[in-house]
Amino acid sequence: MREIVLDTETTGFEPETGDRLVEIGAVELLNHMPTGRTYHQYINPQRGMPDEAFQVHGLGDDFLRDKPLFAAVGQDFLDFIGNDAKLVIHNAAFDMKFLNAELGWAKLPLIPMDRAVDTVAIARRKFPGSPASLDALCRRFGIDNSSRTLHGALLDSEILAEVYLELIGGRQPDFGLSADTDRRAGADAADDWRPRPRPEPLPARLTEEEKAAHAAFVAALGDDTLWARIWSGA
Repeated sequence: MREIVLDTETTGFEPETGDRLVEIGAVELLNHMPTGRTYHQYINPQRGMPDEAFQVHGLGDDFLRDKPLFAAVGQDFLDFIGNDAKLVIHNAAFDMKFLNAELGWAKLPLIPMDRAVDTVAIARRKFPGSPASLDALCRRFGIDNSSRTLHGALLDSEILAEVYLELIGGRQPDFGLSADTDRRAGADAADDWRPRPRPEPLPARLTEEEKAAHAAFVAALGDDTLWARIWSGA
């Protein structure tokens, strides 16, 4: 099972009012384990970075000015995430809103919302009433996020991958049972399996002497006993 843990950084909160993506970071998981494949891209938002966004992300206008526009890298991003991998995102609605806005402006295919797995929602179900921020979850699970002095999409996606694996039960959800080929190969057939009669019945293991002894024993019980009726087929 392939999953993509991703994070974005933006100039603000609403693409409808002109805010844009400035960074995308993503980490590939296969059967809940990191493969080492990542995607990372800075993006020229074609607008100035507000002071508060610069303070959070550390990405200034000078740094972003020579970076590609989203339209130039959008297809590469889609190629990396593929067509069916689940997208693991912290506060998924926010990132999906920006990704689909940028994809729409670039006339590229949008990403269905049902591909998103929201780790905020998972955390709130698992720990109701507790903080569900990425930093709070790192503290809960003892994950080192000391390098997260500024929000960065690739670093945050790498940290989120660790948090996600803890949320779903740690790094060994299958206890190492996955084979080199996909453990789920043929799973659909296995899920539909039902017991069926043997094409050839197993041979009886009773000897003729044992059958005769049992018949004599049942006969000695009398004709009105349950065993006698069962034996005679009545």
